[in-house]
Amino acid sequence: MPLCKANKKKAGFLGRFRREENGATAVEFAMIAAPFFFMLFAIIEVTMVFFTSTAMENAGMEIARKVRTGEFQAAGASRADFINQVCAEMNTIIACNGNVDVDIRTFVDFGDVAVGSPIDANGNLTAGQFQFDTGNAGDIVLVRVFYSWQLNTPVIGNVFANMAGNKRLIVTSMAFRNEPFGA
Repeated sequence: MPLCKANKKKAGFLGRFRREENGATAVEFAMIAAPFFFMLFAIIEVTMVFFTSTAMENAGMEIARKVRTGEFQAAGASRADFINQVCAEMNTIIACNGNVDVDIRTFVDFGDVAVGSPIDANGNLTAGQFQFDTGNAGDIVLVRVFYSWQLNTPVIGNVFANMAGNKRLIVTSMAFRNEPFGA
């Protein structure tokens, strides 16, 4: 008889537990929260990558214009000056923090403009092969600006990264003929 009472108590407890709905919302939120926050952070990160790309393209065009008009060459500016001006031109939300590099080359003809990938077989930036030649009046110049973005959202990095270390390389390029400055 005591065993039967224990079973009835147990059945009564389990029955009440199944019918109880006070904590249902908290349990449902706990089940949905992780995927929701993952998607939210992924959307924010991808948006920041595209925002950085747009800001960097605008900054690169503004500073490349100084190369095209000869202002940069007349000032005797260096690679570091170019990078600093690009960083200053980019929105204050995007910190350069040594993530920006530049490759500026001159060519004889637009048909000669050809460069390889800035990423080596190991997924690293080939910064040692970059040049800094702003050219003279009438030269054809290719300006490429690079930004290494660190991806922080799990799984998105595996899909969106194109460099080693879970990074995304953002590149902007401009090819133009220098104006006849200095004449």
